[in-house]
Amino acid sequence: MQSFTVDAKPTNKPTIFKFEVNVFLTKNNSFEFKNIEEAQISPLATKLFYLPFVKTVFISQNYIGVEKYNIAEWDDVKNDVADLIKEFLESGQEVVVKEVENDKKKVPVTVYAESTPNPAVMKFVANKKLVIEMAEFKNIDETENAPMIEKLFHFPFVKEVFVDSNYISIQKYDMAEWDDVTLELREFIRTYIEDGGDIVRTGAVSSKNSEEKSSSAPQIDVSKLDDISKKIVEILDEYIKPAVASDGGNIAFKNYDKNSKQVEVILQGACSGCPSSTITLKNGIETMLKEMLGDSVSEVVAHNG
Repeated sequence: MQSFTVDAKPTNKPTIFKFEVNVFLTKNNSFEFKNIEEAQISPLATKLFYLPFVKTVFISQNYIGVEKYNIAEWDDVKNDVADLIKEFLESGQEVVVKEVENDKKKVPVTVYAESTPNPAVMKFVANKKLVIEMAEFKNIDETENAPMIEKLFHFPFVKEVFVDSNYISIQKYDMAEWDDVTLELREFIRTYIEDGGDIVRTGAVSSKNSEEKSSSAPQIDVSKLDDISKKIVEILDEYIKPAVASDGGNIAFKNYDKNSKQVEVILQGACSGCPSSTITLKNGIETMLKEMLGDSVSEVVAHNG
């Protein structure tokens, strides 16, 4: 059964809260409902309008925006709204009953190719969100719930695929040169996204992780970590991951040994297998962790995902 999470987040407009969910709610469309009459095509928006303080409901790819009247404060009602949304999603009902016929028209999509520090990896960046959570695929056997990734592996030169947020990193075999295949890949990705095809089916990565996920990319429950491990995860998330993501890769925390003070991390995407990244990133992460955590860290060991 799909597990749903709903995170309530303030926006730069005090009357509006954003409720982010871990699934895609619509494929290519966003909706704005100003009253219950306009919300007839959305059972979820209709339920929200039963709350007396709800003024406007916005539904986008992976969040619901709610604008309130001043009769209530968000601190008093945000949990009720989040619970309502979660309960609705768990009921299995459609968020939008029918995305009207003009929704069939293609949504303009742009994709550009960007080189990475790893010469074997090219990053393809789209102008829209592609997945809720990152996923790494080492071969076609892992793509049962990832239709687009499966098709990418049909290209004989594709070795591995990493997808996160709005980009796809593709690692190739040496049999092909990027100059010869980049345009073909970029056009395939752009057309596939524009046609509204599934990239990774909702919940597929979570269920795969919970069933088997390999030691190369462990699922970490941060709440159960010791204090030093929590600080390491925070430093990676705040200082390391954004820079690495810009190069089409990811750094995942694997383990911290309190006795040896050794930190283990996983290199994914463009970072994995990069001739220079293991040394460069290991030294960079190690230097930063030692500076910020002092004697709590002795060394960092980097593994390729």
